[in-house]
Amino acid sequence: MKYAAILFDFDGVLLESEHAGNKQIAEYLTAIGHPTSMQEAMTKFMGLAGHDFVTAIESHIGRALPESFHDARKEEDRRALADGLDAVAGAIAFVRGMAPEWPRAIVSSSRTHWIATHLTHLGIRDAFPAIFSGREHVARGKPAPDLYLHAAEALGVDIRRTVILEDSPVGVTGAVASGAHVIGLCAGLHCPPDHGRKLRALGAHEIAHGFDQVAELIA
Repeated sequence: MKYAAILFDFDGVLLESEHAGNKQIAEYLTAIGHPTSMQEAMTKFMGLAGHDFVTAIESHIGRALPESFHDARKEEDRRALADGLDAVAGAIAFVRGMAPEWPRAIVSSSRTHWIATHLTHLGIRDAFPAIFSGREHVARGKPAPDLYLHAAEALGVDIRRTVILEDSPVGVTGAVASGAHVIGLCAGLHCPPDHGRKLRALGAHEIAHGFDQVAELIA
């Protein structure tokens, strides 16, 4: 491999959670009187977490979110954690095909419990001994580059010799700022036809529409 390590975003890169999550958001907002398409939700909220996520939605609807929104999100998260979600097409085969000794980590805005639980559902928990969360391991999450720099340091590799797979504008922005080589991955169900163009405009060095293309780009 031409890179010393590979860093994976999680939601939308390995797990089809962006599609499921933004569908739930769009349906909820529409039901409370703020018609929102799934595409709108993905464009405005994809990759965000915590305060930034809530702020973006409140800006979209022009008012504070009712408490029922948070209850609905918690219920959706409980369901997803219990039942599992699908993997992004090709993700599991790609992960299982990597050389075991090749350093890798998850770098996600989600909490480690969410990531580890879903990795177990997908049957690839053992493939990722290193999991880093933008909410738990750094003071500034995405789009700051801190999470990627933290992961590279923990793995003992130079960030400039690291490749990062990201699917969201927020993630690509932070990954590019870190100094790594960034592949914008447009393999998930949530990615519209022009998604690669948007990620390229934000600085992604290459665009892949599937894990077969990722394999070619990193070999």
